[in-house]
Amino acid sequence: MVFSAVLVALVCGRALSAQQTRTTWKDYLGGPDSSHYSALKQINTGNVNKLDVAWSYPTGDEVTYTFSPLVIDNMAYFAAKQGSLVAVDATTGKEMWVHPFAVPGAAPSRFGGIAGMRGANYWESKDRTDRRLLVSSGGFLQAIDARTGKLVDSFADHGKLDLKIGLDRGNRPLSSRTPGRVFENILILGSATGEGYLAPPGDIRAFDVVTGKLLWVFHTIPRPGEFGYETWPKDAYKYMGGVDVWGEITVDEKRGIAYFPVASAKYELYGGDRPGNNLYADCVLALDARTGKHLWHFQTVHHDVWDYDPDAAPQLVTVKHDGKTVDAVAFASKNNFLYVFDRVTGKPLWPIEERPVPQTDVPGEITSKTQPFPTVVPPFGRQGMTVKDMYEGFMKPEEVAWWRERLTKARTGFYTPPAVGVDTINFPSVNGGALFFSTGADATNGTVYVLGKNMPSIIKLVPAGESTSANVGGLIPARTLNPGVRRGVPGFPTKEEMGRVVYEQNCQVCHGPELKGDRGPEIDTAVSRLGTEATHNVITKGRATMPAFSSIPASSMSDLMAFLKQPDLAPLGSAPTAAAQAMMRSLSSEPAYPEDIEGPPSRYKTGYGNEPYVTNPPWSTITAYDLNTGKIKWQTPYGDVPQAGPSDKMRGNTYPKSGFVITAGGLVMFAGNDSKLYALNSTTGKLIFSKDLPNGSQGVPAVYEVNGREYILLAVSGGGTPYPDGAYMPPGGVSPLAISKGYIAFALPAGGDKR
Repeated sequence: MVFSAVLVALVCGRALSAQQTRTTWKDYLGGPDSSHYSALKQINTGNVNKLDVAWSYPTGDEVTYTFSPLVIDNMAYFAAKQGSLVAVDATTGKEMWVHPFAVPGAAPSRFGGIAGMRGANYWESKDRTDRRLLVSSGGFLQAIDARTGKLVDSFADHGKLDLKIGLDRGNRPLSSRTPGRVFENILILGSATGEGYLAPPGDIRAFDVVTGKLLWVFHTIPRPGEFGYETWPKDAYKYMGGVDVWGEITVDEKRGIAYFPVASAKYELYGGDRPGNNLYADCVLALDARTGKHLWHFQTVHHDVWDYDPDAAPQLVTVKHDGKTVDAVAFASKNNFLYVFDRVTGKPLWPIEERPVPQTDVPGEITSKTQPFPTVVPPFGRQGMTVKDMYEGFMKPEEVAWWRERLTKARTGFYTPPAVGVDTINFPSVNGGALFFSTGADATNGTVYVLGKNMPSIIKLVPAGESTSANVGGLIPARTLNPGVRRGVPGFPTKEEMGRVVYEQNCQVCHGPELKGDRGPEIDTAVSRLGTEATHNVITKGRATMPAFSSIPASSMSDLMAFLKQPDLAPLGSAPTAAAQAMMRSLSSEPAYPEDIEGPPSRYKTGYGNEPYVTNPPWSTITAYDLNTGKIKWQTPYGDVPQAGPSDKMRGNTYPKSGFVITAGGLVMFAGNDSKLYALNSTTGKLIFSKDLPNGSQGVPAVYEVNGREYILLAVSGGGTPYPDGAYMPPGGVSPLAISKGYIAFALPAGGDKR
């Protein structure tokens, strides 16, 4: 009978997929398909409430990690100890080895080592005699022996590959925030180019895992003779930038197709210097993983000026569509749309229409007259906000009237372009919709899950060189500039105030107007923690995911350092005078356009203006789509109960930086900013279990099995507020685990009832 069943399965082509048999977690996001899925079902809807702490490991530092653990055999790998890669026994948490990346003797840094990276790749030879972890750090890709933690001397230059290889513009390596993807003996890497004007292009590269040899390069800003060249100004590849893959790559192993979420062109919020649709910006891009050959693409936003670049992993599912079985790829983006295509041909499963959208009135800007709208698959989040959607739960009484007036006067509406000197409500925000860690799938039934963030950005363009954050948020009145002497000229701003302008032009986009973090970490105490010299080196040379800003003039760098030492001397709203603005324009740190380029065009900038709690909850949701029908199965808040609003520890944590996992046990599990572990019923979305954690979580948990016992391993290194005593008390009142930052593995009680 068993033989007959197997034979029937093979004849009918119904053999189990790799996802259906996945019981390990040896790949970033669970597998090459990036699905966050585990076939394990020992932990299930009937017993998840019995989860207990199996082991824990403290990070030994104050770094907040977004690293997603890997587990191979009985070894777990994650980031800890000042950005080192650490290997522990996956059943006990016992440390096996530590591979440091930070410079010996350097102070702990939120920039340093792999602290800002989101994970690693694993590769092994067919006979398993060669097992490697591949990690990007400090501008190099390092190949590390998975058993010993030592560099693999035969790879590249004694174990390190210079990530400037394959780039013909820019003088710095373009490390991605995500680890890329291994396919066969190939490592495919994206990049993070930076956010400024004339950033380098984000070409996609592939390297030989064994030798480090460059195998192929795909130009994301096309060159003469390449498809899409005409969607840019002439010779744009020589000076334009961005169009990078800083997000998550997915591979269809059976077909050898790699799918990429390609980011926006830079500068993201003004494109007067890049007329045209700008391929391959804002695309889902399918390439032959072995050769880099273009197979197909679809552009989700034409000439993006909203920073709606995609970065969440494309998801692979097999569905029934029009009576046929179709292998599909689903693509969620920051604009709250889910696009669904035949993964081989790129043909949409349901029509996607070009519809008219509002047009720009910014000098020099030409926006697209239409944008693509899915017609059947509904969006997973809100698109657009008015004053009627204002939430007052966290406003002081005197702030309510101010916000009401501001939102009433602001331009609004989905795809309304930014304007000069006028507030525009951008909803979803530049950090809204689906970001990294946000998508997963259960290919066994055609379900795709999307974590979405509902919050607005309120943005206002100003000419480059002027303050981008005077009155950001509107809660701090503009101050009269402190009287002082600026290089001997009475009445000019102080060095700290001039330094704030340098900060706004170069740093605020990632670290926020109050230095409390946004895309990047908080840096309000960077100088006191790292020291002046180390901070200066990080800015000029870059580190981990932070690019180098070596072109900032010495005088401007001096001002910036003065501001970073004492940011309270130049608070939000201390906008320089017109004379100071003119001085700043003359000291612009932006690179110059080529001499033969007409113009050069004007430059406008804006602060990101994320305002997560001025709109009605829920601020984050998880949505389950049945892609056999294109309909939403269920949607539920991601974390705190929305009617209560976020807890105090959610304040300042503007959006989740954690991801969920899906299991064959019928569960969707996640831990977020609010220091709780949640389990949902994957069929209904109903919350069936929650458990307090000692801290908020970032990254994607790992689900794995060793010796017949299933575990879920997650980081608790930040994103929320630790318990006051810094300890986590497991069930039963046993001795507390002295861990507020670290990793915790949960399992069902050993030897107990697992029903």
